[in-house]
Amino acid sequence: MKTYEQINDRISSGKAVVLTADEIMDYVDKKGLAAAAQEVDVVTTATFGPMCSSGCFLNFGHSKPKIRISEAWVQDVLVYSGVAAVDVYLGATQLRHGDPANMYYPGEFRYGGGHVIEDLVAGKSLQLFALSYGTDCYPLRELRTYFTIKDLNQAIMVNPRNCYQNYNVAINRSDRTIYTYMGRLEPNMKNANYCSAGQLSPLLNDPLYETIGVGTRVWLAGAQGHVYAEGTQHAGLCERTADGIPTGGAGTLALTADMKQMRAEFVRGVSLRGYGVSLALGVGVPIPILNERILKYTCVRDRDIPAPLIDYGSDYPQNTGKVIARTNYEELRRGEITIGGKTVEVGSLSSYYKALEIANLLADEIRRGDFLLAQPSAPLRADTKMKPLVRREPS
Repeated sequence: MKTYEQINDRISSGKAVVLTADEIMDYVDKKGLAAAAQEVDVVTTATFGPMCSSGCFLNFGHSKPKIRISEAWVQDVLVYSGVAAVDVYLGATQLRHGDPANMYYPGEFRYGGGHVIEDLVAGKSLQLFALSYGTDCYPLRELRTYFTIKDLNQAIMVNPRNCYQNYNVAINRSDRTIYTYMGRLEPNMKNANYCSAGQLSPLLNDPLYETIGVGTRVWLAGAQGHVYAEGTQHAGLCERTADGIPTGGAGTLALTADMKQMRAEFVRGVSLRGYGVSLALGVGVPIPILNERILKYTCVRDRDIPAPLIDYGSDYPQNTGKVIARTNYEELRRGEITIGGKTVEVGSLSSYYKALEIANLLADEIRRGDFLLAQPSAPLRADTKMKPLVRREPS
């Protein structure tokens, strides 16, 4: 058994043994579980891909004269202003004003909240247009100005749902092409898309939430942030394999960090044709090797992770919960799977290459003593289910 304090002492003294989730499997095969658990202090996990439920709080400071913002747009993207006088929340999936709402719009590119966040982190100059009804203490009724992230008092990324623990593989059994947040899906199962780093993914390396919890320090797009709550739609109570791996979407993380410390290459706006916009983020999470059991979980391989195939042409929009078939991430990463005797090409919305880069960057920070681990103040709940919205008539 090790403690967080002992591991942090080793990190501070430069003696910590840190491996990525990509490296640990072969290391344990070579050394054995017991010996490796004594030697290894931290395993770094990571993911990089679209995470729609993301956004940020921005504080502009007070103008002269002061304004109590009631409506505002940044680069013509609507922000939520019902917080305080000059605080706003910018959501990653908000479309730019005037972009067609029709989901079948044929244009290849849309601009929205995710792109504003990318441009903000990149240091670009952005336009703020704000309106107000005017009050005695906040008399200004209209404001147009330009700002960069350096001009803001705070730019805090606050994401309600990131790092899904496993997820769907999207297929389309209908006779027409459809456009989804999982990308373009050709008719009659001509292709399939998935979005996960598989064996690198944080919650798949800690499937029962033994080390990742509220207060866990994370690497969020290059900044040191933390888990501030279980993510929305967190479903700890779910079907799992004998090794604890969920057979579908399960746990999620709510993450926050200072955007002024982020690196633009890991914050990228995403335009999804026929659907809208999103934000691709890089997230790294360290797993402290407190005992052999935790180390064993970090040895999960792509072949051990089941992935459910869902028909986005019918079953997903109708919320039937029906699983057409199951595959695993080893098969998905080969680029094709077989469904009912039919070979189907597979694409990924996430980047294993970038996830591995993040896992290595985080490992290097820990080895240098620049990133210490934080023991959770509360665990993620393992007894929750995701509830559907029930449509009811007024009583």
